[in-house]
Amino acid sequence: MHFIPEELDNYVVAHSEDEPTLLQQLNRETYQKILQPRMLSGHYQGRVLSIISKMVNPKNILEIGTYTGYSALCLAEGMQSEGELHTIDINEELVDFQRKYFDKSGYGQQIHQHLGNAIDIIPNLNINFDLVFIDADKENYSNYFHVIIDKLNPGGIILSDNVLWSGKVLDTSFKKDDTSTPALIEYNKLLKADNRVETVVLPIRDGLTITRKL
Repeated sequence: MHFIPEELDNYVVAHSEDEPTLLQQLNRETYQKILQPRMLSGHYQGRVLSIISKMVNPKNILEIGTYTGYSALCLAEGMQSEGELHTIDINEELVDFQRKYFDKSGYGQQIHQHLGNAIDIIPNLNINFDLVFIDADKENYSNYFHVIIDKLNPGGIILSDNVLWSGKVLDTSFKKDDTSTPALIEYNKLLKADNRVETVVLPIRDGLTITRKL
């Protein structure tokens, strides 16, 4: 989704940091071999995730929704040298693909994969987090927030992807079988109303929210 003219969008990408070689390879192989490659964060958003992580300099990172591991590697770029990144996904078929690229990076031993339902897994992680990235099933975004917030350190950041949902969040007459749109509308309201956090929505790609715990 482009919020500015394509020529200007291309200019923005061209004058942002280059995509690292390993991530270029991951990007290419995802498009060659994996279903729904558009789920990949991609060059520009990946550089946004990377620079936010570098500013936060987190010790512990949580990611909900690993897909092929692109965003995890971007987030890991800002992680402290003794830090850890825990990433959760329900797709067993992608575990080996993810691990191949994690091990090719300099962060392989610091990235821990979890397979299953994040709602069940997160309470069993005996860790507090400095940075969280949510990019999974939209219907559970609010549930993820509630299970995460007490494990987020003061000043910690939650990044939430796809919060504008191709503009569908403006549509109050969504189809009855569309469960994602109303869930995201409620999630955006939740972040705005919850007095434990402060939030800003960035019109980057499909919408990226930065939420900081007070």
